[in-house]
Amino acid sequence: MRRISNGLILGLALVVLSACTSPEPEAVDLLLHTGKVVTVDDAFSIQQAVAVRDGIIVEVGGNDLVDRYVAAETIDLEGKMLMPGFNDTHLHMSGDPIREIDLTETFSIAQLQEQVRAKVEQLGEGEWVTGYGWAEDVFSEQRVPTRADLDEAAPRSPVTLTRAGGHSAVVNSLAFSLAGITDDSPNPDRGIFEKNERGEMNGIIRERQELVGRLVPRATREETRPSFIQHLRDLLELGITSFAQAGVGTRGFGEWETVYGEHGEELPRANVQIRWGGREQMAAFGRKTGDGDERLRIGAIKVFVDGGFTGPSAYTIDEYKSEPGFYGSLDIDPEELRTIVHDAHEMGWQMGFHAIGDAAIQLIVNDFAEVLDADPRENHRHYLNHFTVRPPPEVMDLMAKHNILITQQPNFTYTLESRYVENLQEEHAAHNNPLRSPMDHGVFVALSSDILPIGPMVGIYAAVTRKGVSGAVFAPEERLTMEEAIVGYTRNGAYITFEENIKGTLEPGMLADMIVLSDDLLTIDPERILDVVVETTIVGGRVVFER
Repeated sequence: MRRISNGLILGLALVVLSACTSPEPEAVDLLLHTGKVVTVDDAFSIQQAVAVRDGIIVEVGGNDLVDRYVAAETIDLEGKMLMPGFNDTHLHMSGDPIREIDLTETFSIAQLQEQVRAKVEQLGEGEWVTGYGWAEDVFSEQRVPTRADLDEAAPRSPVTLTRAGGHSAVVNSLAFSLAGITDDSPNPDRGIFEKNERGEMNGIIRERQELVGRLVPRATREETRPSFIQHLRDLLELGITSFAQAGVGTRGFGEWETVYGEHGEELPRANVQIRWGGREQMAAFGRKTGDGDERLRIGAIKVFVDGGFTGPSAYTIDEYKSEPGFYGSLDIDPEELRTIVHDAHEMGWQMGFHAIGDAAIQLIVNDFAEVLDADPRENHRHYLNHFTVRPPPEVMDLMAKHNILITQQPNFTYTLESRYVENLQEEHAAHNNPLRSPMDHGVFVALSSDILPIGPMVGIYAAVTRKGVSGAVFAPEERLTMEEAIVGYTRNGAYITFEENIKGTLEPGMLADMIVLSDDLLTIDPERILDVVVETTIVGGRVVFER
């Protein structure tokens, strides 16, 4: 008995000693647990819980984190998928002037006409009416709107309505008249005035819509700021915790500083591309790629090399199927482009240029390669926005050799299906917006959504299915796995903006930018991806959106 008694006493002593020396639970601000935590680390590991302090991830692991941390706020994920927030590397965000009509939910020309009539009544006759977002693909009439349609709706008010994608617009007769454009006007440099079978202007302007748009009274920043802030907040509902704004002038960047200075903590993080304004203007701007902080940074230089397919006028090697003898057009003189590339590279800027057609891609890749051969810069991360028409293999090999990156929009395969089928030769249409083939050549690919539509779910769906809106499959060999698509929209997006060491994965030391999804993307039937919604968005450890 004594031995047992002595053993019991010793055991109790050890228990007491252990209790006295065991560490107290560590304090954190936020603890999420009992979830499927998709870390997107190198191993694409799956965990259950995340602890956050001061906006930074402290630890990721199993549900035992609940016993090791005491949190000011705890979220039971109830088995749902938690992943890094989306880093969308190509968006266009702006505010809305009072004269602007939102046409993104317009499904017929008749509805468009009613919206124009309502805006004329609101503003009064004679005032300019503008709009954005129409697409003939979704119109019940299955055709583009014309000047005659707008003349009927607004005979005494000038109207210009931009197509979704931004590369064409339809205007009415009064707008043409005020701009001095007649049926006899020749096509402008780098643009096209579309005509009907009688040789009359039908109202569509490809690429050069500013020939009319320049006459529209400019909205004040005070007028557009509330809607600008709201549009930025709307990104959080889509799970976008970081994004790259695809082009702002050096003067326009001041508005971003104002908005983010006042509202930055309630908005997604922004990386703002700057439109090239000439060597002197860029020097006077006094900043370059990477300047700023974790909320608002200066991004790459933005230059349009060619047009797009919402024109269409992308610059291609082969002629358009729809217009024999037509190859699209460059948006800039090749020698001017070459000078910009050399100047921007020499000044230390990253470059992220718009290039959609394969001829435009080949041109700018050669320019990038030339400047990198002459003036090598380690880790330059120059990249192409779009890369819609797959170029010859040797161009992709040259990109891999010089580490020229791509930020691709797989959602275009879905939304612009009819444009590719109508305008591109069969092989090019099949491989529109390629994903697998550039990666097979060693080219780094990040994913983004641009504006057709904004939001990664359509892009993820198209990336893993290669389906257009009709259900047709385009070059299935270009498909990505779901894991690759998630990486493309998270950690690869952070890499494009030199921020892969602070965001894009759920690992200790990273910014706590996370989203909770309604469904598990890793197990869901691909046909249900478009139904997945973001339930919670967290930026810097703070819940900024809850459905």
